[in-house]
Amino acid sequence: MAGAVGDVSADLVLRGGSVVTPSGRVDADVTIEGGRILAVGTAGPAEATIDATGLIVAPGFIDLQVNGGWGADITSEPATMWPLAERLVAHGVTSFLPTVVTSPPAAVGAARGALRGRPTEFTGAEPLGLHLEGPFIAPAKRGAHAAEHIVAPDLAIAESWTRRDGVAMVTLAPELPGAGAVIEQLRADGVVVAGGHSEATAAQASAAIDAGLTHLTHLFNAMAPLAHREPGIVGVGLARSDLTVGLIVDGLHLHPVTVEAVWRAKGPHGVVLVSDSASAMGRPHGEHRLGDRRVIIDETGIRTRDGTLAGSAITLDIAVRNLVTFTGCSPDEAITAASTTPARVIGATSKGEIAPGRDADLTLLSADLGVVATIVGGAIAWSA
Repeated sequence: MAGAVGDVSADLVLRGGSVVTPSGRVDADVTIEGGRILAVGTAGPAEATIDATGLIVAPGFIDLQVNGGWGADITSEPATMWPLAERLVAHGVTSFLPTVVTSPPAAVGAARGALRGRPTEFTGAEPLGLHLEGPFIAPAKRGAHAAEHIVAPDLAIAESWTRRDGVAMVTLAPELPGAGAVIEQLRADGVVVAGGHSEATAAQASAAIDAGLTHLTHLFNAMAPLAHREPGIVGVGLARSDLTVGLIVDGLHLHPVTVEAVWRAKGPHGVVLVSDSASAMGRPHGEHRLGDRRVIIDETGIRTRDGTLAGSAITLDIAVRNLVTFTGCSPDEAITAASTTPARVIGATSKGEIAPGRDADLTLLSADLGVVATIVGGAIAWSA
């Protein structure tokens, strides 16, 4: 492979790869200029070349739920999102949403400040905005979130949560009083609203969709269970084609058969793979943190002291491989659920597909879906 980590070229070509395009897989070269994809096809001479022979050239992975990893916790120390981003590229992630769990209001302001504090000469996955998971959640479905920081939906609190001010997604419980007005306000300010940590009935979930809710955060987890006479928010998520659902495919949050059932209902354009990784991911067994709570990682995953799951210990490339194993889907379908679909959900129209004019965010994979190299904005951000 010619070129080094951090190299940017006005004429970079990936030669001879098997390229995942919107119309299917093609054997082609990918030409990159100015950080964008110029062409997919036979390329001419280039100043910099990557030999992609035998590799899958995929759209870069986009993780919409990253709480932390390798000791970094975004809620309590938001500036750690930048060193975290530098490590995510080794797992094929080219952009992500740093996620703030239920916490005092000051935590959101601190995270917005950290988001604006981009380091000089940064090379890593690009943060596309914050994901605020809480504090407007159902106390009975709080999971590992701190109960003392949960509050009712409040327009005054949410009025500063705008896309232009760095908030890309908010997860809330749509059944709570006042949630409908908050959903409408957030949508008007360009924020994607997701349902989660919720006891919503099917009727309440449907009303929230009418108000502007478009996504569900980690389907099944921290939600009222699916029942045959009250399908609840889970049933609505499975039935509605206009609703996408996030899945944590680590083998702990969901049984593989559950993953397969969701996949059959929703498919690659309805499922968004997320890591939901926490600070304990990539760290030795023992005590770590999630916001201001202490959690423990061991062979059973990351949990609070009472045994509640508290985020995952996987990266998004593992989720892609697990999805193929659990469902028998094709590699391209799993890649779509980790790239094209999350890009659409978050409104990142320049990302998620390999096509002329799109951002040159690319993940090079081996035949068994191991990450070989990651390109962000035309730069080689990581290479094996």
